[in-house]
Amino acid sequence: MVELKSAAEIAVMREAGRVVAQTLTAVAGAAAAGVRLSELDELAAEMIARAGAKPSFLGYQPDWAPTPFPSVLCLSVNDAIVHGIPGKARLKDGDLLSIDCGASIDGYHGDAALTVAIGQIDGAARRLSETTEAALAAGIAQARLGARIGDISHAIETVARDAGYGLPTGLGGHGIGSSMHQDPGVPNTGRPGRGLVLREGLVLAIEPMLTEGGGDRCRVDADGWTVLTVDGKRAAHFEHSVAITGDGPVVLTVA
Repeated sequence: MVELKSAAEIAVMREAGRVVAQTLTAVAGAAAAGVRLSELDELAAEMIARAGAKPSFLGYQPDWAPTPFPSVLCLSVNDAIVHGIPGKARLKDGDLLSIDCGASIDGYHGDAALTVAIGQIDGAARRLSETTEAALAAGIAQARLGARIGDISHAIETVARDAGYGLPTGLGGHGIGSSMHQDPGVPNTGRPGRGLVLREGLVLAIEPMLTEGGGDRCRVDADGWTVLTVDGKRAAHFEHSVAITGDGPVVLTVA
């Protein structure tokens, strides 16, 4: 069921989104060679709690997951596309780290992600990250009253395919509000003019995930959560929660 939010509900989501944005900024700033992923997760937990919010991911268990998610952040390194579980592994110079964060206030959620370089990365990794961020911007630009979900999907796909990147099958964005994942789905591939008409009060988490090599296949790791590229190529992930309004798309997950 598609949930349309009132202005008051969107205002609460904006507060949750601000917490998410501030947490992402702090974690990205702390991510460096030698730092354990678990240390970044602890930092996020502290920041979200200090802001009076609740982590959206901790304990979350959708139908397809074998266990509840055990952490506050999803931290995905190099060939991990999304849903990486923070462990004791340390970051290394040249890694590409995707940080995904969700938080809620008064039962309303914000969800965003970004990809950061650890130390010096090669040109190919930089291009992958920059193109993924550009795909997000293209998708957000289509999130306008009267447009359709397919317009967002097509904009993302066009940026990715023109640059030669893959878009993992089955991964994409979603509606967000009183639950973290809700209708409608927002695929990263699609045809313009198709799908649900965007109405005022709809809030979407738009999240392109691009992979090197141009392939769309992916696999789930033995932990039941981490989604990996099948060929070991790297991935990047950017995301914002965006409200559909009469004044155009409003990004909620900014500081």
